[in-house]
Amino acid sequence: MSTIINSQLSTRAATRKTLLGTGIGNAVEWYDWAIYATFTPFIASQLFSKADPASAVLATLAIFAVGFVARPVGGFLFGWIGDRVGRKTSMTLAVGLASLGSLMIGVAPSFATVGVWASLTLLLARLIQGLAHGGELPSSQTYLSEVAPKERRGLWATLIYTSGTVGILAGTLLGAILNMTLSAEAMNAWGWRVPFLVGAVMGLYALIMRSRLHETEAFEGETASEKRAPIWPQIVKHRKQALQVVGLTVGLTVIYYIWGVVAPSYAATVLKIDRGETLWASVIANIVFIAALPVWGKLSDRIGRKKVLWAGAVGSAVMHFPMTWLLKDSAWQLAVSMSVMLIFIAASAAIVPAVYAELFPTSIRTIGVGVPYSICVAVFGGTAPYLQTWLGTIGLSNVFNIYAVALLIVSALFVFTIPETKGKDLTH
Repeated sequence: MSTIINSQLSTRAATRKTLLGTGIGNAVEWYDWAIYATFTPFIASQLFSKADPASAVLATLAIFAVGFVARPVGGFLFGWIGDRVGRKTSMTLAVGLASLGSLMIGVAPSFATVGVWASLTLLLARLIQGLAHGGELPSSQTYLSEVAPKERRGLWATLIYTSGTVGILAGTLLGAILNMTLSAEAMNAWGWRVPFLVGAVMGLYALIMRSRLHETEAFEGETASEKRAPIWPQIVKHRKQALQVVGLTVGLTVIYYIWGVVAPSYAATVLKIDRGETLWASVIANIVFIAALPVWGKLSDRIGRKKVLWAGAVGSAVMHFPMTWLLKDSAWQLAVSMSVMLIFIAASAAIVPAVYAELFPTSIRTIGVGVPYSICVAVFGGTAPYLQTWLGTIGLSNVFNIYAVALLIVSALFVFTIPETKGKDLTH
């Protein structure tokens, strides 16, 4: 009896270590993007010339976009490492590189001290982070999918967006606390650096945790010849699956951008709702999102991936315009509209990490997901802010909304092209 109990305790400890090591690294990635967006005005004033504040902000946002451009390169680089050297190695290197980028921003000299070198330091740091973030998701979700029990893989996959959302909430709340407790002078002088230094420390901790994880059985079960097989022929062979990753992602990345990222800022700047109230409305909605993720994950393990994906895409498309019309002039409207949309968005977000992994064989699983996913996020997610702003300024906001719904319909149609993969054995 004691042997059985000890075995169960050992299994639970290993599970906790796996979930923590995978989750905290993913949280660091999302945290990095959240704090950069939150502290853009301070970065612009400290790392660019103060002669033209508007140009400084635009330059800071342009460097933010550079991270999206670097993601596909990171997806290929870390995907190759994951499929040839190991999932664990790829995950560990990715989070270590992301931590280095955060540290560089946190200690970057000001423009007043070194001139344009301050701006170049920021650019280099964001390139490093973009590479790391392009490799983080495919590496971590492949690792998580391969170590998860196949009958519970849908539930385990929810860790990706759960930990990511926790990272966003942590960055947002830290920003709010610093703004409340520090003076404007202190924030400009050193306060804005604190979140980046915290991110560097979190990344270092994640690196240590991941270095202690075991490699997946699926990867270790491959022969030496399979691990040395040329990548490009396999990419060409599985081009259909790569296209399916893009098709399943286009709707999710844009609709999540609208409701999970931009809605609070839109409510504060355009609808003139109090910024503090929009922050708490966003916190409430993201807590609802986190709660919805495991529900959809468990459901996919019961009824299948395709039904859940279809429900998420169609539900988001159907509810997008009603929730847009609901959001007018109060924080409760923002909380309700965000929560409703994030419940449906959670259906896809919960299980796509598992679905992506289940589409590819072991020998190309990381890079097969990483490259098409990163390209899709860069092309559609990266351009969404510009399109939404530009169409809004010329009075065509509804055109962007129609565009978002059209992409959701595309994702819904792509669901019919994939096989049902619930319970698939990933060791073959």
